[in-house]
Amino acid sequence: MFYRESGDFKSSYAADQQTFPIKFDRIAIYAFVAFLFLVVPFFINDYWEKSIILPVLVWSLAALGLNILTGYCGQVSLGTGGFMAVGAYASYKLTTSFPEMNMFLVIIMSGGITALVGIVFGLPSLRIKGFYLAVATLAAQFFLVWLFNKVPWFYNYSASGMITVPERTVFGVAVTGSNAPPWATYLFCLIFVVVFALIARNLTRGRLGRSWMAIRDMDIAAEIIGVAPLSAKLSAFAISSFYIGLSGALFFSIYLGAAEPTEAFGIDKSFLVLFMIIIGGLGSIFGSFIGAAFMFLLPVLFKNIMVGGFGWPTDMVQHLIFMLVGGLIMFFLIVEPHGLAQLWRVTKEKLRLWPFPH
Repeated sequence: MFYRESGDFKSSYAADQQTFPIKFDRIAIYAFVAFLFLVVPFFINDYWEKSIILPVLVWSLAALGLNILTGYCGQVSLGTGGFMAVGAYASYKLTTSFPEMNMFLVIIMSGGITALVGIVFGLPSLRIKGFYLAVATLAAQFFLVWLFNKVPWFYNYSASGMITVPERTVFGVAVTGSNAPPWATYLFCLIFVVVFALIARNLTRGRLGRSWMAIRDMDIAAEIIGVAPLSAKLSAFAISSFYIGLSGALFFSIYLGAAEPTEAFGIDKSFLVLFMIIIGGLGSIFGSFIGAAFMFLLPVLFKNIMVGGFGWPTDMVQHLIFMLVGGLIMFFLIVEPHGLAQLWRVTKEKLRLWPFPH
C-alpha cells in the first residue's frame, strides 16, 4: 500500500520541516507538476484551454487568496469579485499605458496594486469582525464595481464601457489576444499558479502563517502572547488581495480578453469563490484547488451529460446545479466543516495505518 514510512527517518530539522515530508507525496506532486508542464502543452486545444483548464487555474488562484484571509486568518470577506476587478483594470491600464512592459511584470504589478487597495479596505478589520466585517467587504465589492463603471478613465473613455486587452507577447509568443496559442496561455497561467501556490504553502507554515492562525483561533489570546493584530490582519488582507488581484488580471488578460465590471466581477463571483473554499476546505492550500475544480467542473459535467447527452432544457439543468451546490454547501458545513481536504487527510491517515486496526 501507499504511505509506507518504515525506515523513513528525519535526520535534520530541514528534513522534518520540508514542504512535503512524506516521500510518496513528494514523488506524486513532482510527477504531477512535471506532467502539467511537459505533457499537457502538447495535447491542449482551444476547448480544453478556454472551457476547462484556464478557468480552473484562475479560480484556484482566487480561492487560494480568499483562503489565506478567511481560512487562515479568520477574516470573512465578500469582496473577492471587486478585488478581482481591481486586478483586471490595473492590468488593462498597465498594458495600454506601457506597451513595452513585460506581461509577467504587468500581472505582478496588478496584484501589487490590488494589495494596496486590500489594505485600505482591510482597515475596518482592526475594529470589527465576523458579520460586520463581511458587510464592510460587501460594501467594498459594490463600491469598486460602481467605480469602474462610472469613472471613464478606468476604461480609457471607451463608448461601450468595456475593456479589451491588446495583444502582448512573451519571448516572441502571443499570450493575450485572439492569436495567442492555447499552450502559451496555459503555460503562462500555470507558472503563476504553481509558483504562488508554493509561496503560499511556505507562508502559511512560517511565522506569518502562525500569527494568522493565532488571530483566527482567538485574537485576544493571540495579542496577549505577542501577536500584533495590526500587522497580522493587514498582512493577511494585503497578501490575500495580491493573490486575488493576480487571478483578476489573468481572468481578464488571458482568459476573457474583454470584460465589463458588472457582468465579469459581480457579487456572484464573490460568493462563488467563498463556496469554493467552503467545499474545498478552509485553511488548506490543497482545499483551494480541489474546491475550485469541484465548483467549476461540476456544472460543466452536468451540462455535458444532461443537456448534451439527454437533451434536457438548459435552464432546468442550471436550476438543478444551483440546488445541488446549495445542498453540498449545507452538507459540508454540517457534516465536514473542513471540506474535501479534510476527507483526503483522513484517507491518508487510514492508508498510513493500513492494515492495522485504528
